[in-house]
Amino acid sequence: MSADSNDGGLARVLGRWDLTAVGVNQVIGSGIFVLPAAVATLVGVVNSLWPVVYAGIANALIVLCFAEVATRFRRAGGPYVYAREAFGPFVGFEVAWMLWLTRLASLAALANALARYLGFFLPGAGAGPGRVVIVTAVIGVLATINLLGVRYGSWTINFFTVAKLVPLLAFVLLGLFAVDPTVFTGSRPVIDAAAGEAVLLLMFAFGGFELVTLPAGEARSPRRDVPIALLSTIGIVCLVFVAVQYVTAGTLPGVAGSETPVADAAGVFLGPLGGTLVALGGLISIAGACSGTMLAGPRVTYALAVGGQAPRWFAHVSERFRTPDVSILIYAAIALALAVSGSFEQMAKVSAVARLIFYLATCAAVPVLRKRPSEMEGFQTPGGLLVPVLAVLVGGAIILGADAVSLAAGAIALVVGGVLYAMTGRAES
Repeated sequence: MSADSNDGGLARVLGRWDLTAVGVNQVIGSGIFVLPAAVATLVGVVNSLWPVVYAGIANALIVLCFAEVATRFRRAGGPYVYAREAFGPFVGFEVAWMLWLTRLASLAALANALARYLGFFLPGAGAGPGRVVIVTAVIGVLATINLLGVRYGSWTINFFTVAKLVPLLAFVLLGLFAVDPTVFTGSRPVIDAAAGEAVLLLMFAFGGFELVTLPAGEARSPRRDVPIALLSTIGIVCLVFVAVQYVTAGTLPGVAGSETPVADAAGVFLGPLGGTLVALGGLISIAGACSGTMLAGPRVTYALAVGGQAPRWFAHVSERFRTPDVSILIYAAIALALAVSGSFEQMAKVSAVARLIFYLATCAAVPVLRKRPSEMEGFQTPGGLLVPVLAVLVGGAIILGADAVSLAAGAIALVVGGVLYAMTGRAES
């Protein structure tokens, strides 16, 4: 078998930096442009850097678990494959179902957010027929790009990753000279309910790194590249989040009351043009997140079909382009229907808890899979079981901190997944 193919016929063309771009692109979405104000409101401007550090550490624990488990597999599917191998086909199906719902709702929500952002520059784009045209164009173009080949999809993501990081990097580098360091005088580690709430918000903002593992079946060397891409992603994201929080809180008086804190901060030290450029950066950021979701989401149903837990036509691979064309088309069609109808809003609430569920499953899979011999063993988290245990505790705490509506929606989603498994998802273990 060549290095450019796998058992499913997908092309192995993605390198470690392509995978890193997928992760960075997905994590640095719209949250970074609004959360500095929320964090400052909860813990005060002086201590606003600490929750970002805490969230970075918490996500690093989870990422380490993902990095270890990812070294054992060469095929696509990410958390679905890990849960299936560790806990059996039913848990694997539930994880895949929650993962797919998260990605599907995210694409629908992001497409609408993109239309609203365009409304700032093009009147009429954010509502009515203009909104329908925009979301249709966004999903249609991204689906077409990914049908033509994963290389084109990854090039698109690489472009958006660079395009969103450039204005953020400029914001940080120029803003550092404008920061008033006395703002942070008296800063101290804060561990209380307010800090916990801030970390909860930031944990959601840090979400999305798991998308690095989904196209593993199209990576040139997944055992080597996926762990590096995961750790690189969380490292880059932590640096960017801390830097943006520092510059925003240190340059914008009244940051806690701002609805668009990063753009407002840019306006303080760069003038109106700076604020406009940051708003444009937010637009690019959301477009990039759409691109990453379109690349990774269809690989979930592809992996289910390859594993015998979904109709085989989901595993169909284009003979010409070697992409999972049926999964891409169905995914795009449903996401478009949700985006146009607006019925994706409840799904978006479910996605928050759903993501935590498959994070928890992956972390819990680490000690189980360690006991099993594997030809693909490679990276292992340090400290024995300390990292996966801490990661499970962190994930459990986040779930318990969710609101009652989100918890109920997540429970309903799991029940629906169980019914679907009983009807169509049974497979030989």
